[in-house]
Amino acid sequence: MSKHHVWDYLRNKVKEKVAVHLTLIDPDPLGLISSSKDAGELAKLAVDSGTDGIMIGGSTAFGILDETVKEIKQSVDVPIILFPGNITGLSKFADAVFFMSLLNSRNPYWLSGAQAMSAPILKSWGLEAISMAYLLIEPGATAGFVGDANLIPREKPKLAAAYALASQYLGFKLVYLEAGSGADAAVPLDMIKAVAQTIDIPLIVGGGLDSIDAVVNCVKAGANIVVQGTFIEKTVTFDNGKALSEIIQAIQSMSK
Repeated sequence: MSKHHVWDYLRNKVKEKVAVHLTLIDPDPLGLISSSKDAGELAKLAVDSGTDGIMIGGSTAFGILDETVKEIKQSVDVPIILFPGNITGLSKFADAVFFMSLLNSRNPYWLSGAQAMSAPILKSWGLEAISMAYLLIEPGATAGFVGDANLIPREKPKLAAAYALASQYLGFKLVYLEAGSGADAAVPLDMIKAVAQTIDIPLIVGGGLDSIDAVVNCVKAGANIVVQGTFIEKTVTFDNGKALSEIIQAIQSMSK
């Protein structure tokens, strides 16, 4: 994937498809993806199953990012987008980075501090930055703890919609509603619907999407892009991508 074209790729996919599917890979020697080789194999299975792009990152980072990105690049021909949990989550070998601001953090570092520190690095690399407002919803999981988030209550969809609309007015290209990686409860459907009906920019939803029904209902509620990470880590290498293929086929069979 050539640099400086990932945003066009995503925007066109959103127009073409009922919903775009992205796979999130969190490289961590202490976790399920313990080596760059594991990440490359997982990414290939995910792409063969129909995912539209690979996100790399997480709330913690342990130093195998460059190797992971290079390994995945050798394995797949879809965009590789960084999803950094901090400035340590950057690699010049990726195709783009979701340049995020955690809008409901209590800590200014996650609002603009980390971004100010990383912006000159990205410019020197010529890495495409895609601005994205990141909103953490209860339960928030690790991301909520690390990001010192004032989590949006699950029963307050209008609050999420207000934050999302503010994100659009501030000039962000995307809004990401996140329940937290591996969360035991996904973003509520009424919240997704409220946000989707309020904003005019693409809506990403992730966290806790662990079944066909969860993903399909998320798309029906208005998500333009769905992200799965923990589910893929736990299933794809064991069933050769069968469950993921079924999820993506279910999305594609929906009417736009």
